[in-house]
Amino acid sequence: MGFWHGHRALLRLTGGRFGLWRPKPGKWGTLRLTTTGRRSGEPRQVVVGYYEDGPNLVTMAMNGWAPAEPAWWLNLQAHPDAVVETREGRREVRAHAAQGEERARLWSRWAEIDENLEEYAARRPTETAVVVLAPREPGGPAAPMG
Repeated sequence: MGFWHGHRALLRLTGGRFGLWRPKPGKWGTLRLTTTGRRSGEPRQVVVGYYEDGPNLVTMAMNGWAPAEPAWWLNLQAHPDAVVETREGRREVRAHAAQGEERARLWSRWAEIDENLEEYAARRPTETAVVVLAPREPGGPAAPMG
C-alpha cells in the first residue's frame, strides 16, 4: 500500500508528467481516476492499475486486498460518471461492475497479468468487483449504475 501513496505523491509533485504508464503485453498500466465523493460531492482522486479492453479500461475494486471496499468504488456506485487520466490524456467515463460472462472474461484476463490474483482475492470475504470504465460523451447525462 505504501507504493501507491508514494506513487500518488510523484504524480502530484510532477504535475502528472511521471507516474502514469500504459499497459504493456502481460502487464497492467496506471491511471488517475477522479470520482465524485458520495457524501461530500467533492472530487476525489486515486491511482489504480488497469488494462484495456477495446475502448474500455478495466480495473479491480480492491483496497490493498483488505476486506473493505475501496472508497473510490463506493463513490462510483453512487456517482458512476468519472474522469480518468492516462498517458494519452483525459477522458470521461461511466463505470459499471462487470457481471456474468463479462466478469468471467475480464477476471480471466487480469489473472493472465497477475498470476497471484486468485490467492489475493481469497483474502477478501466478498467477491472483488471488476470495474469497467466505459467512454462517455463529454458532459453527457449521468446514468444510474446497474
